[in-house]
Amino acid sequence: MLFNSFVFLLAFLPAALILHGLVARAAPAWRLPLLVVLSFVFYGWWDIRFVPLLAGSILANWCVARAYRRWPGRWLIPAAIAANLALLGVFKYLDFAADLANLIPGLEAQRLGLALPLGISFFTFHHIMYLADLRAGRAPGFGLVKYALYIAFFPQVLAGPLVRWSEIMHQFDEAPYARPDAAERFARGLMLLTVGLAKKVFLGDPLAEYVNPVFQAAAAGKAVTVVEAWQATLGFTFQIYFDFSGYTDMALGIALLFGLVLPQNFDVPYRATSLREFWRRWHMTLSRFLRDYLYIPMGGNRRGLPRQVGALVATMTLGGLWHGAGLTFLAWGALHGIGLGAGVLARRARIAIPAPLGWALTSLFVVLTWVLFRATSFEAALAIFKGLFGLAPRGSGFKWRTIAVAALVATVGPTAWNAVHRLPPRRLLAYGFALLFVLVLLKIGDDANYEFIYFQF
Repeated sequence: MLFNSFVFLLAFLPAALILHGLVARAAPAWRLPLLVVLSFVFYGWWDIRFVPLLAGSILANWCVARAYRRWPGRWLIPAAIAANLALLGVFKYLDFAADLANLIPGLEAQRLGLALPLGISFFTFHHIMYLADLRAGRAPGFGLVKYALYIAFFPQVLAGPLVRWSEIMHQFDEAPYARPDAAERFARGLMLLTVGLAKKVFLGDPLAEYVNPVFQAAAAGKAVTVVEAWQATLGFTFQIYFDFSGYTDMALGIALLFGLVLPQNFDVPYRATSLREFWRRWHMTLSRFLRDYLYIPMGGNRRGLPRQVGALVATMTLGGLWHGAGLTFLAWGALHGIGLGAGVLARRARIAIPAPLGWALTSLFVVLTWVLFRATSFEAALAIFKGLFGLAPRGSGFKWRTIAVAALVATVGPTAWNAVHRLPPRRLLAYGFALLFVLVLLKIGDDANYEFIYFQF
């Protein structure tokens, strides 16, 4: 179920909170098993066919971890990580490989058309983070219930944030509602949930109406005007930000309602003055994963400049492929890798770029490369680029108001996490957030309810 659906907001979440509160008070030992059950209900609501896959994945990886602790061997963890990646590859990349094979004359590879299990990219990465840390001697063993909750905890299971075991496992042992600040945490969780919902339905979703028709026209081979191209590109730039950061705010807020603190995932990325800073502010938990489990194992910055630039390009290319099984995602990731590599070379050459110029160059690069991320083919991307660079009819009717508001909020406004934690407890503030929540519900009931963009990854 979606966070921005009536069934979640008015049925599942209230029922889950009541059950959790009762069990935490009357039978604390059953609190974690209850959260596991609730997480599987949440996951299975979308498509019950994938519940055995998630459960089997958890059980298999937990058994591997248990076996490794008893009989440590050099091959067991790498084999388990390879198996996790193979499972991800079957569901996510097999048809992509078939499409590539069909480009070779004479080959006719069959597409299987397997449905992509929700969240498989995210729970696969969670398994990998734990298993890699276990092999490195950094992670201890955990019971099955704790491990299952780490992987399947419903606020994070579908689209992150990517949470390290060290960031959350110790929190499972706490009594969340016995803390002195329990009420404050709960209130800030409600505020984060409301802010995330508002970002999604009032800023992200309306931009989809400016973005989708243009990219669909480009995919259908129709000409795109200059005005349409800039409207769709800028619209998507802010749509994906408010869609994904709104989801993350909701995930952090819902976790707080159950007494758990998840890591932040965004820190006003559109203020970045370099591409390196952008990736430290955008999808921060994924950036940490790519750095620690791909870039550094490839050598990082310890084996010379050519190796460092090559590792950056390879890491970001794989990061692009993780976002989607398509050549456009691959190109998007590779371009960001090349951009980061160019930044390394510029720093080595001691080229100082003033902050305003750095912000302008970074913003332009990010905006232009979003075209590859959003387009469904290179032909569609080319049609958009022609419009962006003035190689198409001019057009008219630029829908600037919604985009301008979104741009202002995204670049000037604070992060939801910081804003919510700075607000003092006031009765008037509570009334304001209650009113905003009601407005969100009215908006959800009135308009089209868009899925979250990152669910497809």
